Amino acid sequence: MNRTTATAIGFAAVLLWSLLAFFTAASGAMPPFQLTAITFGIGGLAGVALWAVRPSAAKALRQPWPVWLLGVGGLFGYHAAYFIALRNAPVVEAGLLNYFWPLLIVVFSSFLPGERLKWQHIAGCLLALAGAVLVVTRGQGFSFDPAYLFGYGAALFAAVTWAAYSVLSRRLPHVPSDAITGFCLATAALAALVHVAIEPTVWPTDTWQWAAIVGLGLGPVGLAFYVWDIGVKHGDIQVLGAASYSAPLLSTAILVATGYAAYSHTLLVACLLITAGAVLAASDLLFRRPSSRTTPSPDA
Repeated sequence: MNRTTATAIGFAAVLLWSLLAFFTAASGAMPPFQLTAITFGIGGLAGVALWAVRPSAAKALRQPWPVWLLGVGGLFGYHAAYFIALRNAPVVEAGLLNYFWPLLIVVFSSFLPGERLKWQHIAGCLLALAGAVLVVTRGQGFSFDPAYLFGYGAALFAAVTWAAYSVLSRRLPHVPSDAITGFCLATAALAALVHVAIEPTVWPTDTWQWAAIVGLGLGPVGLAFYVWDIGVKHGDIQVLGAASYSAPLLSTAILVATGYAAYSHTLLVACLLITAGAVLAASDLLFRRPSSRTTPSPDA
């Protein structure tokens, strides 16, 4: 698999994550850790179902404990920290701090063997970050109150956790992406324990809410992690980092199209900023002759 193809596969995760807010809004009032347990369970069981046609995929679960620590720590650690942030800080400010993870991916990846941090990577990320700020704040501005310091810290911890997970995964190209099945199931189990300990249980009230939950498990909280793993291990991780800022924009656009949010001209400005940033960060990949270099198959 060449670098460009792997990058495109990784970007599919960004497209799937843009559906996260829509499916979550449509899923009803289920508490966050209960929703996490069920959707990660669906994502993991979908991987298990594929063992019927790909029996060898089950062998991917035989990994040393540091690999499991990274995988489960990344998936569960990020989501737990993000939910804690939302419970202990205003949504807008927590969301902004959380969206530092694409920029952190670009910065952290400069320490990887064979990777170089160029000016267009940082400039592209900053442009895209400006667009993400407009999307999250709706152009209304934001403020940070010291009373919510714990929540802000949790949001930053979530951003660092996801960036570190993504970058460190690149150091493990020999670990098949099929191992994500085990990470999802372990994350589901941990989330279920937290749910039982601190949350009430709320079940969907109609078929549409159940469909949204299944959609979450199969897409944004399922397939997305498998294709992201391929992208960060074998694609251009810096381009993926900058391009990830399109997720909040696409997410808001979907909410507008489905009636869950209202359109504003701020979205158009944000679209231009995020697109320009992504193109700038990906300029080497887009405007140079593709390299003949290939990377090992993720299933190798």
